Amino acid sequence: MALSKSANGRGAGTVPVPEMDPRFTCFELKLAPSKIHRWGVYAQETIPAGRKVVEYTGEKISRRETKRRADSSRFIYLFTLDPYWTIDGSVGGSGAQYINHSCEPNLVARIVRGHILYMSLRKIKAGEELTVDYHFEKNVQKVVCRCGSAKCRGTINVLK
Repeated sequence: MALSKSANGRGAGTVPVPEMDPRFTCFELKLAPSKIHRWGVYAQETIPAGRKVVEYTGEKISRRETKRRADSSRFIYLFTLDPYWTIDGSVGGSGAQYINHSCEPNLVARIVRGHILYMSLRKIKAGEELTVDYHFEKNVQKVVCRCGSAKCRGTINVLK
């Protein structure tokens, strides 16, 4: 991770700036502040529709450990792999954990042979923020959506 000045710009310390791990990306991507939430991932080149863009990586943890981490962490980067395993992107993540939610996403997540792959739904322009619909379940705590899309449903949770 690179270091930058503190958020207040007064140099009170340095904070880590997350980076993409190029071993798991298929296109030039960069992390930068996002209008949606904290950090976002941005295309640095045009990405054609229907292409693998990046793999979501991290520590593979059990459901019990998933619950413990979800209950004890401020920022959560957990992706459910299957009924037993979860990937914690905050530990050894590729940078894909910073892809924000949108109700009108340009990526979709696919699980292929135990790997979580983000695939492009349409052509993505250079400079565009990468987004995916998180599809949080309707029966869990509601999370307000800030995607800004014309099709925004107001929540990250699915409505049906």
